Amino acid sequence: MDFEFSPEQQTFIEQVEAFLDANDDPDVFDVTRENMAQIVDTPKRRAFMAKLGEMGWLGMTWPKEYGGSEGEGVYEYLLNERLAGRGGPQIGKGVGIIGKTLIAHGNDFLKAEFLPKILCNEVEFAVGYSEPNAGSDAASMRLKGERGERDGKTGWILNGQKTWTTSAHFAEWYWLGVRTDPNNKHRGITLMLVPIDQPGITITKIDTMGGVPMGDERTNEVFVDDVFVPDEYVVGEVNSGFQYISQALDLERFTMFTYAPIKQRLDVLVDHVRTETVDGDPLKDDPITRKRIAQLATEAEVARVMGLRVVSESMKADATPGTPPPTVESSQYKLFATEFSKRLADASMDLGAPGTQLRVKTAEAPMEGRAESTYRYTVIDTIGGGASEIQKNVIARRGLGLPKNF
Repeated sequence: MDFEFSPEQQTFIEQVEAFLDANDDPDVFDVTRENMAQIVDTPKRRAFMAKLGEMGWLGMTWPKEYGGSEGEGVYEYLLNERLAGRGGPQIGKGVGIIGKTLIAHGNDFLKAEFLPKILCNEVEFAVGYSEPNAGSDAASMRLKGERGERDGKTGWILNGQKTWTTSAHFAEWYWLGVRTDPNNKHRGITLMLVPIDQPGITITKIDTMGGVPMGDERTNEVFVDDVFVPDEYVVGEVNSGFQYISQALDLERFTMFTYAPIKQRLDVLVDHVRTETVDGDPLKDDPITRKRIAQLATEAEVARVMGLRVVSESMKADATPGTPPPTVESSQYKLFATEFSKRLADASMDLGAPGTQLRVKTAEAPMEGRAESTYRYTVIDTIGGGASEIQKNVIARRGLGLPKNF
């Protein structure tokens, strides 16, 4: 594969950078909000994403019949990386997870209802897979759906609980995995779209390691009690939801854990090492420090090219109808990139000395406290989108062909 960008792709990068410069706003862009916190959770961030829609940059890879431009996946990658590098909101959830699944499997009603809104960023979604006893093992979800009827409509009556639903407190719609066949683990889950602001849905805040003690990030528990969903809001075939979820998770593992913030954090650390002294001696001249920085820089480059490989394999899959997304490559990238981020955070804490324990944005702290926020957030990144252990299982079984109980 070619690791260099074409002249056309370089031109697009320049267009995006110019757009971001023209719309620079500290309420929209904040590099201290790490990967999973780069979401569209404020009116300003929402308005900014609407501007991206006006540029035609949301849904670039979608078919033209649904408002897209059938562009190559690399352009979506380039856009998301530039957004993430500045700490801006990312395009992955609505455009990628929900939009692409609806295009592939949704009925005509759902496509007409949601796809135009996604392209204009007029709707926000929360994703409901995880449950108290079904975290990374999505196939174990138990939120129950039973056939029922209300107000003359047939559909499903839902009862149960979800957890770790990051966007539930500001989203309008819930992309919900429901257990519709209790006798079939993998062929007994159905995806549904459910309005969140309705009786029967209760949202309870959970503070995360990324948000404590300042409350700058939260996730949620969601309780679903006797909620009715009409049949037209079922996504694809009943009991085929796990297959759709698996395909969407490949997108989530890649788009939500971008390389640009990793490189940005590494640059912050390198700048610190370049200018800091210890007992009057330049830190950059210490051989152990130099070795550690060289190792980090090497691993960062590995993460970058692994991400480009996912893009390359995704484009090959898009060019051949029926070809599945690059599951193994996505898991390899997600595993390596997020675990490397933890190692980078450890190095930032070590090389910054005790002052790195000061809160992020503390002016007198080494690297202005960036190491502290990075250390907290990178732990979360190894869990979101499927924990590192899940990624290892995917690589072992699908990539190496090992048996399930190896």
